Amino acid sequence: MMKFKLLGMLLAMFCMQNAFSQAKTISGTVSDTGGMPLPGVSVIVLGTTNGASTDFDGNFSLKNVNIGDQITVSYVGMATKTLTVGNQNTLKITLEESLEALEAIVVVGYGKQSRATVTGAVSTVDAEEMSALPVTNAESALQGRAPGITVVNGGVPGSSPVVLIRGLGTFGNNSPLYVIDGVIVGNLSGISPNDIENVSILKDASTTAIYGARGSNGVVLVTTKKGKSGKSQLSFNTYTGFQQNAKRYNTMNTIEYLQHAGNLGVFPNRPLSTYKINTNYQDEIFRTGMMQNHSLNYSAGTDKSSQYFSAEYLKQEGIIVNTGFERYSFRANSSVNIGKLKVGESMALSFGKQNPELSGGGRSLITHAIKAAPYLPVYNSNNDGGFQGPSSSADGQDAENPVRIQTHPTSINKTLSVIGNLYADLEIIEGLNYKTQVGLDYFTFDGNTFTPSFSDDSVDGSSTHAQNYAEYGRSHTQGQTLIFTNSLSYSTTIAEKHNLELLALAEKTENKSTNFGGSARNLITNELVQFGATTPSIGSGSSETNRLGYLGRVNYNFEDKYILSASIRRDASSRFGANNRWGTFPSASLGWNIAKENFLDDSNVSNLKLRASYGVVGNDNIGDYLYSATLTGNFEYPLGDGNGAGVTANGGANPDLKWEETTMFNVGLDFGLNNGQFTASLEYYRNQSDDLLLSLPAPLSNGINAGNITANVGSVETSGVELALGFNDYEGDFTWSANLNLGTSGNEVLSLGSLDAFEGAAMKDGKGNISRTTVGESLFHFYGLVSDGIYQTPEEVAAVFTSNPGQTTVQPGDVRYKDLNGDGDITSEDRDILANPYPDFTYGLNLSTNYKNFDLNLYITGIEGVDIYNTNKYDLEAGANRLFNGSKVLLDSWTPTNPSTTQPRVPGAPQNHSVSDRYIEDGSFTRLKNISLGYTFTDGVFENYFSKLRLYVSAQNLITLTDYSGLDPEIGQGNQEFGIDRGLYPQPKSVILGLQVSF
Repeated sequence: MMKFKLLGMLLAMFCMQNAFSQAKTISGTVSDTGGMPLPGVSVIVLGTTNGASTDFDGNFSLKNVNIGDQITVSYVGMATKTLTVGNQNTLKITLEESLEALEAIVVVGYGKQSRATVTGAVSTVDAEEMSALPVTNAESALQGRAPGITVVNGGVPGSSPVVLIRGLGTFGNNSPLYVIDGVIVGNLSGISPNDIENVSILKDASTTAIYGARGSNGVVLVTTKKGKSGKSQLSFNTYTGFQQNAKRYNTMNTIEYLQHAGNLGVFPNRPLSTYKINTNYQDEIFRTGMMQNHSLNYSAGTDKSSQYFSAEYLKQEGIIVNTGFERYSFRANSSVNIGKLKVGESMALSFGKQNPELSGGGRSLITHAIKAAPYLPVYNSNNDGGFQGPSSSADGQDAENPVRIQTHPTSINKTLSVIGNLYADLEIIEGLNYKTQVGLDYFTFDGNTFTPSFSDDSVDGSSTHAQNYAEYGRSHTQGQTLIFTNSLSYSTTIAEKHNLELLALAEKTENKSTNFGGSARNLITNELVQFGATTPSIGSGSSETNRLGYLGRVNYNFEDKYILSASIRRDASSRFGANNRWGTFPSASLGWNIAKENFLDDSNVSNLKLRASYGVVGNDNIGDYLYSATLTGNFEYPLGDGNGAGVTANGGANPDLKWEETTMFNVGLDFGLNNGQFTASLEYYRNQSDDLLLSLPAPLSNGINAGNITANVGSVETSGVELALGFNDYEGDFTWSANLNLGTSGNEVLSLGSLDAFEGAAMKDGKGNISRTTVGESLFHFYGLVSDGIYQTPEEVAAVFTSNPGQTTVQPGDVRYKDLNGDGDITSEDRDILANPYPDFTYGLNLSTNYKNFDLNLYITGIEGVDIYNTNKYDLEAGANRLFNGSKVLLDSWTPTNPSTTQPRVPGAPQNHSVSDRYIEDGSFTRLKNISLGYTFTDGVFENYFSKLRLYVSAQNLITLTDYSGLDPEIGQGNQEFGIDRGLYPQPKSVILGLQVSF
């Protein structure tokens, strides 16, 4: 009887449970904010094991779900969403990108790491940031995107910018190492920014030492886009626009120029009708340039394979006449899983054509444009070639017609780039993988310049700027780098707490290059674009470099809380002698993920990590064969009654030549609140580079033609601080984010071996050196005389030149310089440190906001505390001892009745034009690098045909706040030329209209 009662009670409870639970099946689709279906999304009833996954079309079906149950919807890279089940049976779920999830994986050397376990200094830049700017070179898009990286762009279309990571650490090549999908390349000119998925910038020893021989200047790791599982996608992006530069130097017109000529005592012998002409050569060389870009890409994938294909066409007309760049680029990335074996390839092909900026007499176009006489017309059909130029020194003889320099020759540079890799990855047992990869970086460069005959001089018997022959020159360079990499990696978790990763790797690099160059003249015709028979010149060369390296690395963490990473790499380079061919580069780093401690469980601190690293990295960015004795030709020796060709010793042997080594120390703190809504990162670093390679004078008794020998003698210390701050609000119709980064970098020379100092970049026409390097100061600082106003009376002159009281060269109206050594004279011994061409800090600010379908982005970059040596100012104001066009301030030069305290007399003493602080300006600037406004169409018919349809307008370099008087404050041309403006091609302002479409 009791059994029946119990059975009845259980039956009643089951009926009641069934009545109230209303168990059912629900189905639906899951997609991203752009409407793209998401496969493999996990849909689980909270607190149970009842779950399902979406298929390739984003569809799912989940059984035995009750009203009131909560289900969680999660996907990698997306914010997890929790829903309460109601009466509905069909759900349409949209997942948003999670900033924290997207940043969870970081690409590092030879692999990836969870952001939580990264202990080194790594900054990342994503695909959207890389493709936001209409640039011809991907390096340019990195400017201002991360702390610690300095990018100095030039205006010439197709040119590569100067890139520094944490400043200067060596006298030689300071460029970082570039790696695209595991292939080490020379730069990023052969890759489209639209094909980049993300960029990792490795800045400290724990991240760069694994590249051993080549990591001392930092590493830029580029990962290209791959196909993703799910619905295939076809995307088309296009933009078109224009660019220009409206800024000009304020030069004299014809009337003012003739007045200035009279002040110099020069009277041009020209017909009076000539003086009615008023040519502004700056307006003649600048123009409005058009630009366009069209790219198409296809992405598809399953859990077994993936494919990504892209094609792009880019064309940019320069803002200077007859300059421009054109590129065709193609990419194919694919992979396939065959059981435990994964094979894949990444291949990119690009063709480039550049019309470069040309120069005349070693001077830039802008230098000629600001110095040319304004009464000279641009064209003269009676002259050979059709251009007009000066006839004598009365016309400013050295100033050539810049339009003729740039447009009369035909100059084209063509490039071909092939970058790719093939790889196979085999899972031997669970956690143990073997990977083999071969990478290729192949390029060719062809330069062709044809200059027909010309004569700019219309005066009979005079040939100031003339060439009575056609000249053709051609150069060809071909190079290839093959990289063979084999690695064995193992990862495991012990007792669910101890996470261990091991990596062993062997790598061989083979680099070969050849070059050929030739030129010749044709005295008969301008119609034959070939080598003529007159004064032929030909030359060729080749080089080969080999490297071999072995790497071991261990990563360990305890519950992602206590983290250790250590590596050691052993490298050999053929650029060093047998005595020191091998180098050893160790590194170690520690991290404490404080946010995972129990005492922060109930706080809103989502990230708090302290980390530190220390290690040694190397550098072999030097010329080939410097360790070996070399020979040189082009010598003649008496032989019988004539001369015979001969050779002599060029460079001395140094078998002890060895690696430059940089010891790096870094400490960092990462901080985050409210699940990544607010983020911060602070870094301090100190690097010391030793055994720096420097050319030292060799005794004449050695009989070395080069006069120097390369040795390891120098040391430089670099240190700085980096800060990154971010705020992200992704809730509601109105969302916004702000990300600020800034970085400092200072350097000090610790040793130059037996040298006290060495001179750097020089002024034109033998006016002295602008920069110098010496122990205890920064690299390549500006060095010259210190001005102290203008002499007003003979007594002021005599008070300075006490050791030479009878001198008459310097007079009232000339520049007064400080006699720093107190010897009663002004000489080169009175030079002093004038300024530093490297900034106190650089910064970038990215502001983004979205309101429903509208999006707005402002991207600001800047440099503070940087000095520029403006040689244009010298040409405009100081070149007054000879007649050239120049600044209007020359008309206010010192005279007895106009005792100017800033502008010296004309023509003036020769020392007025010495290298001094008179031509140094503050180059700090804040630039609105990009502003864009877009609208995404999502309503009605658009949703049926497009997964994305966005129209946008964008402007670049629209506003620049600076006190610099030049055309562009962004100046940088390599080590010794850094911060020197010699009439550089300015960056343009541009406006584009674009369309992004995905199907």
